[in-house]
Amino acid sequence: MRPSLAKRGLITAHPGARKFYEKLGDDVANELVEWFNLVDATYRSDLRELNEFNFARFDARLEQRVAELRAEVRAGFARAEAELDRRIGVLRAEMQAGFETGDAKLDRRVATTAGLVFGVVKLLGG
Repeated sequence: MRPSLAKRGLITAHPGARKFYEKLGDDVANELVEWFNLVDATYRSDLRELNEFNFARFDARLEQRVAELRAEVRAGFARAEAELDRRIGVLRAEMQAGFETGDAKLDRRVATTAGLVFGVVKLLGG
């Protein structure tokens, strides 16, 4: 009687594996298993290379899009800064005009008040 596959250290991943070994014999079955493992390793290696290639393409696209986004954000900030500078300029002009108007009114009031004070002082005999 032959020892069982489990006792010989053979891994049986599928319930039909025992029948596979019994029908073909250990040598042929082992050669087929080795060939399948080699094919599997080759496919895994090819798949790994393909994944690395696709990731490199994805990474390049991502970096390009990030660069484009940064350029758009910088352009947006530049437009916002220019608009802010324009509005500050308008506000400064409006404030300057207001100050000049206020200064003119103040100058007239000071002149009027000074004239009144001099007039009162002159009337009082001073």
